[in-house]
Amino acid sequence: MREYIDNILQEIESEIDNFDFYDCDIIENSLAMITRLENILTELRVQIADYTFASKEEEILFFKTQKPELLGRLLFFDKVYQIESKFPNGSDDVVTAYLNEKLDNLTYFFNRNLDFYQYYRSKSTLYDEHYFIRGRADVRLHSDSSRYDRDPNFSTGFDYKVAKILANEMLRIFLNKRLQNIGKEKYLEASRVKYLKRPINFTGKKVALIEIGYSLAAAGDINHGNIEIKELMDYLGAVFNVDLGDYYAAYIAMKGRKKDRTAHLKRLIEALTKKMDEDDSI
Repeated sequence: MREYIDNILQEIESEIDNFDFYDCDIIENSLAMITRLENILTELRVQIADYTFASKEEEILFFKTQKPELLGRLLFFDKVYQIESKFPNGSDDVVTAYLNEKLDNLTYFFNRNLDFYQYYRSKSTLYDEHYFIRGRADVRLHSDSSRYDRDPNFSTGFDYKVAKILANEMLRIFLNKRLQNIGKEKYLEASRVKYLKRPINFTGKKVALIEIGYSLAAAGDINHGNIEIKELMDYLGAVFNVDLGDYYAAYIAMKGRKKDRTAHLKRLIEALTKKMDEDDSI
């Protein structure tokens, strides 16, 4: 069971590592993660119903660590979905107040559960048999266990509290970065205005910029791949103050190169690698 759950956690962590929490699809992506984690926990609930833990230590490990890691991520994405779907349309002051209110709610939770939070974070094991073995505590006392955690065969009540702690710690980081991004957005907008007045010129060969543009489009790195090559080339030309001309003919010529079809990208790699090596030697 331990190896099985560890593999699931590794898969989920890999997906979260690739998750962009600050893009325009945050609501849709959060919903997808909620569904994914709900399905995993439902399947795990079925397996636990027919599983006999080999020892009380194994049961404690499951309810203190393994299940909360999964449930905590579910609670986190559920909260992100709620926050983002109700996000206010207004001034920076309105947005800042909204995010700070959510942070204040986290403070209230931690203060309300301070004793247990200190027990968990201190890595104490003194009361583990009471907290994390089924049937030892009265689950009815944990009315905050939510719709995700009502089955006494799949919960001790306190495993939910651990999951909530993990979720709220992730949420605190998310909200603080969201606040930081408000300032960044102002800076980026000011930068856009500044550089539109004084454009930066691309001084390399046109074919090099075309090669870069096609590579960005092929990798799906612009608008998540939802952009036409004409739109991207027109944008690059406008930003860098250069007429890219017949970029498609240039692309056909690239494909026809016998020696190196991505010569400029290779040169960029060599130039960056050389700079890194030089910086390392300083």
